[in-house]
Amino acid sequence: MKEIDGHSKPLKDLLFNTKYTVNYYQREYMWGRKQVEELIDDLTTEFLEYYNPDLPRTSIRDYGAYFMGSIVITDKNSAIIDGQQRLTSLTLLLMYLNSQLKAQGTIDSTIDGMIFSEQYGERSFNIHVDDREQCLNAIYNNEEFDPSNANESSRHIWARYNDIVSLFPDEIDDRAMPYFTDWLKEKVYFILITASSEQDAQKVFVSMNDRGLNLTSTEMLKGYLLSEINDDARREELNNTWKKFIDRLKTYNENEKGEDESFIKDWLRAQYAETIRETKAGSVNLDYDLIGTEFHKWVRENALRLGLRSSDDYEQFIKKMDYFCDKYLLIRNYCDEYNDDQRYVYYNARLDFTLQSQLLLAPICFDNDADTINAKIRLVSKFIDMYIYSRVINYKRVNYSGIKNYIFNVTKKIRNLDVASLSQVLIELYNNLEWKMSALSEWGVNGFTKPYIHHFLARITSYLERETDKIDNYVNYVNWRQKNPFEVEHITCDHYEWFMDEYDSKEQFDRFRNNIGDLLLLPKSLNASLNEKKYDYKVEKYRSADGNIYSESLHPDCYRNNVRFVKFINESGLGFKSYERFGKNEINEREQLVEKIASKIWNVDNLSI
Repeated sequence: MKEIDGHSKPLKDLLFNTKYTVNYYQREYMWGRKQVEELIDDLTTEFLEYYNPDLPRTSIRDYGAYFMGSIVITDKNSAIIDGQQRLTSLTLLLMYLNSQLKAQGTIDSTIDGMIFSEQYGERSFNIHVDDREQCLNAIYNNEEFDPSNANESSRHIWARYNDIVSLFPDEIDDRAMPYFTDWLKEKVYFILITASSEQDAQKVFVSMNDRGLNLTSTEMLKGYLLSEINDDARREELNNTWKKFIDRLKTYNENEKGEDESFIKDWLRAQYAETIRETKAGSVNLDYDLIGTEFHKWVRENALRLGLRSSDDYEQFIKKMDYFCDKYLLIRNYCDEYNDDQRYVYYNARLDFTLQSQLLLAPICFDNDADTINAKIRLVSKFIDMYIYSRVINYKRVNYSGIKNYIFNVTKKIRNLDVASLSQVLIELYNNLEWKMSALSEWGVNGFTKPYIHHFLARITSYLERETDKIDNYVNYVNWRQKNPFEVEHITCDHYEWFMDEYDSKEQFDRFRNNIGDLLLLPKSLNASLNEKKYDYKVEKYRSADGNIYSESLHPDCYRNNVRFVKFINESGLGFKSYERFGKNEINEREQLVEKIASKIWNVDNLSI
């Protein structure tokens, strides 16, 4: 191996006016929402430790630094051998910050230079991969991008950027944004390791990741727990138990590392953690936070509190891990594969609620049978569903940093409860939510609400299908990867000039057009064909087989020879009716109908047993 060069560099020096490539055999960007969520939380929490709006931006010089590990590249063509996931994610964060600063009227040329640069008269992104350019350009220019036919990396990039938009904490407001941006550029550090050849760079990468000294938290926890088992035969048996449940976790998610650590963090937080860091500057890390960083150390330091006193206690602890690993994987399967009995878990997963496993594990006890476990999962997942919508309908984010303290307090309240007690506590929690369906009258499509509105419409349509004995098509409504995915359709086309007699201003027109009463779901191909059409043309298409019962209900044919639907209307008292025209009054009527349907779907009775 030839000479290896390593230097500490802040993010600005690492990215500014510097081109990197990613070799074809390791080209995919694969980070999920959870990784981005943890990155945003770690960075913003660290920044808020030092942030003082009363001091000038020059005070950032005295802020603490944050170390993000090493980056391994080749000297020849700056190919990233290790670090593209982090650098790509940080580039997306820079794009978000750039967009927010521009909205404030601030142009930061340094950020632009960290995102893209010019060589030989051609501008391209600094982390340069040809087949990502279209997606990155759409993000940078605040344009729409259709991920359905894009390559895998572009799909993940688009999803993670939208995650950043929804996850970025409200605590970093317009005043704090320039401070945070400066801190990110100047105080987030890497060790840049440069090898003279790609072969040497690969050797460095393997050496850094395969040496026995570079143990993970999972491996160190295993070593500690097994060392406390007195009997050699029992220790070997428990070692095999450990290997088997870790293998189950790795098999479940072969394409992504860290499923074992995710499980252990969720389990410890769900079953054992008692404290969490306060959301104010100067607060110290407590149980919840320490588990998120070095859970092996936390277990060792809290052994007595965890009941670990004898060899038998440690044996039982490992057996509990094995038991709860199966429950964790059960939950993860409910997240990934639609199961009608546990559909609320699937609903919440489609909205990327990453704290779900922690909450669902909390009430489960070591001796619970399968029916009891499923009853508990069903109740808690229904509460999560209600909690999500109680926030987003009121334009409140469901971002990790903003809700983790509340979710942790709920975790403690429901820990180890029996089914009856769990139901009672969840009903009490529900009654304390800011849950007013009347807020739907002000709920409209924008960058924040669009994915929630899509899901909300899918839920309403699914509910109507279930109640009228039709096939529940929910899974297809939210599957944007299928050939012809469903999209949000505006019943009123975007031509204010056609409706000036009815609306007082363009602002009023936009407000009504984006109201939930003017929206429904249609397949992409049908939606595209209706963009420039008026209601009298559209309503004829809504009754076609490509639509659904919610869109069809605008047409009078939906009420003819549809005995089950008419019976449902009469029994439910829902004021469905067809419309010859669709203007302000009709949008208001439809919105009030949506309120009544939503009140039946998100109802406290769902939490009763």
